[in-house]
Amino acid sequence: MIFDGLREDIAAYRQRDPAARSGLEIILCYPGFHALMVHRLSHWLWKSGFCLLARFISYFGRIITAIEIHPGAEIGRRFVIDHGTGVVIGETSIIGNDVTLYHSVTLGGTSPAVDSGSQVGQKRHPTVKDNAIIGSGAAILGPITIGEGARVGANSVVTKDIPAGVTAVGIPAQVVMPRDKSKAREFQPYGTPSDGCPDPVLQTIESLRGQVSILMERVEELEMRQEDSGQAAPLNRDSKVG
Repeated sequence: MIFDGLREDIAAYRQRDPAARSGLEIILCYPGFHALMVHRLSHWLWKSGFCLLARFISYFGRIITAIEIHPGAEIGRRFVIDHGTGVVIGETSIIGNDVTLYHSVTLGGTSPAVDSGSQVGQKRHPTVKDNAIIGSGAAILGPITIGEGARVGANSVVTKDIPAGVTAVGIPAQVVMPRDKSKAREFQPYGTPSDGCPDPVLQTIESLRGQVSILMERVEELEMRQEDSGQAAPLNRDSKVG
């Protein structure tokens, strides 16, 4: 069972990373794979009640990989961390199957620390459903849900639920591409579709420009009607009255 899961994880890296030439290269040279193996062990210890030992092993994994995964986080099958440096996954995070994270991704909480320990056991971190892709530098904050097959673009900040099968980008993240069933299973690096991902700010600017153009055309049309009706043109502000 353990070796079956190991083979699945290696196959997932080879499928999603074109730079991976062999399974041996992944085992020896991929920090994301190393961090995942360390987490599998530390999570088992955490569930078995050896919390301090689990944290120590997790801390050792952080030192050698620059990837921090709390042993309490639940991670599904065929999980891939590409590049990996700076990834942080909080204690109550839940990650489904076939999820891909890029470097500097944060699955963090938004609740402040408390001395009483009243937040122990509460869900404070995100849930990422199957087949989701989180681009580099993205921050997913709070007990929110990233839907199945959703994509979060690089450097986005997400504080609200993202529906299944959509692409979200920006700060705060906005849905910019609706569900496309034809591409639902297509892997897209960094969470950004190959045919381009529109900038929501640019979309807003273009919309305003279109509205201004329509208003200018309307003003010109009204001026022409005024001239045709024989009404006097408005007095020029610079003209002198005798």
